[in-house]
Amino acid sequence: MQSSLKIGFIGGGNMASALISGLVKVLDSAAQIHVVDLNPSGLEQLRQRFGVSTAVQMDEALRGLDVIVFAVKPQSMREVMTQFAPFLSQQLLLSVAAGIRASDISRWLNDYPKIARAMPNTPAMLGLGMSGLFALDGLSADERLQTMSIMQAVGKTVWVQEESMIDAVTAVSGSGPAYVFYFIEALQEAAVHLGFSAEDANTLALQTFRGAAELATTSTEPVHVLRERVTSKGGTTYAALCSFDESQIKAAIAQGVTAAAARGKQLGDEFGQLA
Repeated sequence: MQSSLKIGFIGGGNMASALISGLVKVLDSAAQIHVVDLNPSGLEQLRQRFGVSTAVQMDEALRGLDVIVFAVKPQSMREVMTQFAPFLSQQLLLSVAAGIRASDISRWLNDYPKIARAMPNTPAMLGLGMSGLFALDGLSADERLQTMSIMQAVGKTVWVQEESMIDAVTAVSGSGPAYVFYFIEALQEAAVHLGFSAEDANTLALQTFRGAAELATTSTEPVHVLRERVTSKGGTTYAALCSFDESQIKAAIAQGVTAAAARGKQLGDEFGQLA
């Protein structure tokens, strides 16, 4: 990333805070970051924590920035774009709002071409995020690199060539942490059912999941090989996995992820119909 890059944030919530926490480590100065948000107390926290400049409404400072990151609720994006339009110069615009298509943002801004879209997830708050990226054809190679560098400040990235694939990213990694938490909850409940205290059940489930995820991340072998190594035919793990298969757990997961992708498309259709 260019350490001299000047970046603005429209919206100062959790995702903006996560991105800022990563960016201040690679930029020359936190003063290169400007945050606009309606919440004065939230802005004060960002000023004290990071040293960024802030404003409660869009101002002329936005014109001189290289990149503007839109981190607002999807239902607010159309109105936000209307408010931002007078400050549009030649900035790279990066949206992290779920369900808002780059093509619609471009249309709202009179076919402005320099727009990218990112779909991060909540582990970005720990620097362990996963973001899918898409860019309109109007982005230069340098601007694509800037987009990637901003999101890599809080984790890993993958580019998609078709914007429709962002819905798939949303379904797999965007919503994915909730699936993981769901499985952890189920494992905790099973442990309690088997006689453990809630505290011990929590420790057993969380450490098991953390260790297994780290093993899968650092191993050079495919996940299915790691699973097979824990599964002796006729043993305890084999019994559990056979039960999972009988209940068609994999099919249910695939069905759920597909439903999430379909909902992402529906939201894009709905928000894109705004004038």
